Amino acid sequence: MTHLRLEHPRYDEQRRRALQGIVAMCVTSIVLVSCVQVQLHNGSLNNLAPLQTVTIDNSQPRRDDAGNIVDAHDGCLQFFNGRYYLYGTSYGRSSGFSINNRFRVYSSPDLQHWTLEGELLKSPPDGVYYRPYVVLNPHSRKYVLFYNWYPKLWDGKTGVAVSDTPEGPFKIVNPALDLSQKAFKPGDGSPFVDEDGTGYFIYTVIGQSHAVRIEQLTRDYLASTGKFSEVLARDCEAPALFRRGNCYYALMSQCCCFCSEGTAAKVFTASSPLGPFQERDNINRPSTNEPPTVAGQETWVAQLPGEHGLVYIWMADRWNSAEDEVKGHDRQFWSAPLQFREDGTIQPIENRTTLGATLRAGQDPIRRTTPYFWPKKHDPNPLARDPCSGKALDPAQFDGLEEQTPHSPSVVIKNL
Repeated sequence: MTHLRLEHPRYDEQRRRALQGIVAMCVTSIVLVSCVQVQLHNGSLNNLAPLQTVTIDNSQPRRDDAGNIVDAHDGCLQFFNGRYYLYGTSYGRSSGFSINNRFRVYSSPDLQHWTLEGELLKSPPDGVYYRPYVVLNPHSRKYVLFYNWYPKLWDGKTGVAVSDTPEGPFKIVNPALDLSQKAFKPGDGSPFVDEDGTGYFIYTVIGQSHAVRIEQLTRDYLASTGKFSEVLARDCEAPALFRRGNCYYALMSQCCCFCSEGTAAKVFTASSPLGPFQERDNINRPSTNEPPTVAGQETWVAQLPGEHGLVYIWMADRWNSAEDEVKGHDRQFWSAPLQFREDGTIQPIENRTTLGATLRAGQDPIRRTTPYFWPKKHDPNPLARDPCSGKALDPAQFDGLEEQTPHSPSVVIKNL
């Protein structure tokens, strides 16, 4: 075990100095992040790809090229091999606690035209699945999927699966990642790849009052090195970790059981991925006396290729936002590119229906295989009541997505 909790005056003084250094490190990191970092995190990127002005509409759900509502929640948006990929949990018409939750991936060249590429996990064991996040391991050149699942609610585990392609399907190689806090039931979590290719995992620990920790992964990302951070915060979910310059940012929401009102988005910074971290601000609730600016729960900070380097977009799920009350139709909020102050802090999110960003154009797909879908299963122990609302549940609920009529796209693109 490499993690030590020291109660000693010398250690306290070292910690104090380290925290003072966080602000200095963040202030010096206001230089633009280069396209080299985009290549490292997201695979090959043609630096000469044309720019496109993307106008995002948060007032309606996104739809795929068949006209169906994109059913991908609590996941991530990535740029791999010159194409955008949206990963998420598909809930269909369920309450969100079904063994038929499945992970889906959609791809797009322009954030406008979405293609359903299929489902991610191949032959997963029965359980309730949430929060799929995919990163590229620059060492193995494998795409690695991290996810949270429960063989039985709320016996939390972190699963890891790999694939040779970003579309999958992904083969499970470790259904219970050996995190240092494994015995205390890991909850929500997401991966982070540093500039040198080192992998980290930020996650909540259900059995420690939803404490948030960060853990360093092995070179192949399939196990833990045993090095981990102190507790950043408690009573939090949906954490995300990213780097800008020499400053590391950890963002997280309050615990939210598919809540309609949304949550805060606390921001912590450090000069090292394992900390120590200092709480800086709250970009979705600037005042504790006010409701969240955006009625959504954070899920990811997308790092996408822009004109001068990475563009950071905050993403949140707007639970119970579907007009037809189908969970799989709930909308997702994407922010305007985050704005960073000179001291490294992030300006608050604005709740804008339409917004713009200048990004690199992606490529058209080359379909080589038939998309994979795993068959629906009979749930032997359906819940009688919704754990969030307490409402009685219909055990005969349909977990699929019915056909939808074509709809106007939610993103308009202009090439520059």
